[in-house]
Amino acid sequence: MRILGIDPGVATVGFGLIEADSCVQRVVQYGTITTPPTLPLAARLVQIESDLTQLLAQFRPDAVAIEELFFNKNITTGIAVAHGRGVLICTAEKAGVPLFEYTPSQVKQAVAGYGKAEKRQVMEMTRRLLKLGTIPRPDDAADALAIALCHARSTTSLLSRSAGTVRQTV
Repeated sequence: MRILGIDPGVATVGFGLIEADSCVQRVVQYGTITTPPTLPLAARLVQIESDLTQLLAQFRPDAVAIEELFFNKNITTGIAVAHGRGVLICTAEKAGVPLFEYTPSQVKQAVAGYGKAEKRQVMEMTRRLLKLGTIPRPDDAADALAIALCHARSTTSLLSRSAGTVRQTV
């Protein structure tokens, strides 16, 4: 199964593609979609849609896993990220790729074994689980790989087949 993890944003969208089965997960590709800060928001959203469409066509994932939004303090940044996330969700849907959403604590639990793990712990476990020499950079790409790992661990687990804990967006 090929899983494309996405860490949503507007300035930077992290992506990470892995191949996974019940025993092994391996990295195929990771990186970021970046948009110039000088562009108006609408133009940035169009670029995100275009770049994701290209990634979906190139890699043909079996599933897209995206992180749900978590608003901390800066609501203005959160609103912009929500716009970008909406474009990402719509693009995956238009491409016909099944979309799955995970909260930050679900990703942390799946990757680090603790739903309140610190970012550095999640990044280190992502590196270890994917047998990489170094933590992937930039952080957005590492986050996207963690999201892909979360989905891989949820869908290849025997528990998920009986409990139905994975939420698919309709």
